[in-house]
Amino acid sequence: MQPKLAKTDAEILDCFAVMQELRPHLIEREFVDRVRRQQQQGYQLLFLAIDGTVQAVAGFRILECLSRGKFLYVDDLVTHATGRSQGYGEQLVTWLIDYAKQQNCTNFELDSGVQRFAAHRFYFRQRMVITCYHFARELDKT
Repeated sequence: MQPKLAKTDAEILDCFAVMQELRPHLIEREFVDRVRRQQQQGYQLLFLAIDGTVQAVAGFRILECLSRGKFLYVDDLVTHATGRSQGYGEQLVTWLIDYAKQQNCTNFELDSGVQRFAAHRFYFRQRMVITCYHFARELDKT
C-alpha cells in the first residue's frame, strides 16, 4: 500500500489512534476539527494503511522563512507501536522527501523531543542530522 493524504473526515479520524500514541493529549471527538483548522494553515495529514488499518501517520506543511528558504516541516511522525520496524515510517519519509522535491523545497525538517531516543536512531538512519536546538517557553495564561 502507498501513503495517502487524508482528505475526508473519515480518513482523518482513522488516523487518530496512531496519532494519539505521539500526542496523548488529543481528544478523539476534537481531532477532525483540529486537523481541519490546521489545514487552513497548510497542514496536511499523510497516512499508510495496511489491510484497512492505519499503521503510520505524518502531519506536515510547506513553510518558507528567511533563514532556510522553502522547506517541508514535519509536525508529527509516528508509527503504531505494533507496526514499528516494518518500514512504514521509512515509506512515509520517502514519500515526504519526494513531495518536498516536487514542491521545490530546499530542506526536509522536523523537531524531536530530546527523550525520543528510538526516534532519533530512525532519523539518523534516514540521513538526517541535528542542525540546531529548538528553544521554547510555555506562556502564563494570565
